[in-house]
Amino acid sequence: MGSQAVGAAEFERARERFRPVASADPEVPVGETILRPGVLDSWRRSQVLQVDPDRVELPFVRPPHTDSRLARAAAPILQRVTEDLAAEAVGVILTSTDGVVLERKAPVVSILDALDRISLAPGYSLAEEVAGTNGIGTALETGKPAFVGGGEHYVAMFNDFACAGVPIRDPVTRRVVGAVNLSCLAGQSDPLMLALATSAVHHIEDRLRVMAHEAETALLEAYLTQTRRSSSGVLALGGDVVLMNAYLRRVLSGSERAALVEHALDLHTSLLSATVLVVLPTERIVKLAIAERSTMHGGRTNVVFHVALCAEAGSHKPAAGNSSPTYIPGLAGRNSAWLRCCDQVRQCCTNRDWVMVEGEKGSGRARLAQAVGQHVKPGRTVRVLRSETFPTAASLVAELAALSGDDDFALVIADVDDIEPDTLGPIASMLASRAERGWIAATKSSASSSEPVEPLAPLFARTVTVPALRHRIDDLEELVPFLLREITRGADVVLAPDAMRQLSRLPWPGNVAQLRRLLAETVARQRSGTINVDTLPPECRSVTRRKLTQLEAMERDAIVRSLQDNGGDKQGAAHALGMSRATIYRKIRDYGIA
Repeated sequence: MGSQAVGAAEFERARERFRPVASADPEVPVGETILRPGVLDSWRRSQVLQVDPDRVELPFVRPPHTDSRLARAAAPILQRVTEDLAAEAVGVILTSTDGVVLERKAPVVSILDALDRISLAPGYSLAEEVAGTNGIGTALETGKPAFVGGGEHYVAMFNDFACAGVPIRDPVTRRVVGAVNLSCLAGQSDPLMLALATSAVHHIEDRLRVMAHEAETALLEAYLTQTRRSSSGVLALGGDVVLMNAYLRRVLSGSERAALVEHALDLHTSLLSATVLVVLPTERIVKLAIAERSTMHGGRTNVVFHVALCAEAGSHKPAAGNSSPTYIPGLAGRNSAWLRCCDQVRQCCTNRDWVMVEGEKGSGRARLAQAVGQHVKPGRTVRVLRSETFPTAASLVAELAALSGDDDFALVIADVDDIEPDTLGPIASMLASRAERGWIAATKSSASSSEPVEPLAPLFARTVTVPALRHRIDDLEELVPFLLREITRGADVVLAPDAMRQLSRLPWPGNVAQLRRLLAETVARQRSGTINVDTLPPECRSVTRRKLTQLEAMERDAIVRSLQDNGGDKQGAAHALGMSRATIYRKIRDYGIA
């Protein structure tokens, strides 16, 4: 292509002009350039990123995920292109959105050996920030097809090659999810390479469009199979799809159906049980049993339940020692430490052992204790008392006395380590007379010492520690949809995989409370549909573990918003903020902006 008419010496002279210079914002005048405009822009980006124009060591980022949705959609297309190329020495390459090679094929082995010498191999990254101007990295950076031939590569070690890269877009979100690249020796390049790569991308995007509905089709087929096998109730859940057969719609009221679905949603990804007994708002009991569970590619879980109506709650109580494991409505998570913590608090409540629930602020201590109390004592309203909501210490003590006056009371006292020391003595004296009559859970921070709450210590024989969110990060898969249903009251809103991946990278110093706040901010912007990573608050885009100053946090948020406003274009974002390109690249690295 255009590079073939230009001699290697001329490209080398152009490359000399782009050698890194010690400047905050290097701008090297090039005069009359031999580079095409798009290639010139990429060379300038490579210069700002301080890519060595002579030779780079491409990083091995990770083993390729060959079972991803993109890889599965692309596999037959890449095979077909490879076969169509017959005996041509052309490498057919698939990459992820960050330039990591996922798959590589070729009709002849010789081109693969040549590509190995420059590390254009599975697991290695060709992102522009590490490899400079190249078909893969430049196509991903600009979101447009890119042909780079011979000396047009910013790094001289790639000059023997020509490559045609085309970005792949998700047909639903229109976000770039990867790229197809055709690579060959520079002297053998053909103008049709870019057209062939573009055609392959169109076919891959068509397959992605079909695969987007695979999970829904599989759920419907499983549901229909179970309805043919069962004469009673069948309920199916998957993603935001709910299917319920005519029997359940006939025998259950609207409120009962809604409650059944809520219990099923909480259960369908849980490892606790395949069968549970559920008490509906009308006091009727149903047995909810998992008939079929399947995890789809991409992590979505489809579950089909058999639902059997048992009896009224008053006439059929689950027997003690029932083999079905305990399920606690209102809680989400399957991490073993979390489940063990839940079970310990439940045992304390069942045995009327007063318990001190400790953990980091925001980890869900009071929520756990309240949910357990409500589960063990379903006929009671379990109150959570917080000292900061009472105007005086006397009013707090009076409220505690009133709520603990019954013979079977249950209540939660939150953050006892925040109660004034002078107040703890009267509270302890009053509660001591009620120790055999009901159940109390108190919460305290694991960061505070036990000395401030010593007056209460004799009353609480057990202590249970709630794990921090960063120690059960796998629970995000359940916590996020659970909290979204609470925040939106069941609205049709889900987080896209890229958004979930970003949340899983955060350190979560504020635990579940921080997660809930960020999700609330997110749905304030978008209340339905699929939420992509760009919709998350700026706070979610920074993965730095050091605590930012208020000024740094404001600057980080401004950079994230500018990047979003400019479609991810760093140069446009820098211009909008009045920054140099070098400055915005440095701050993106410093703040860990993804």
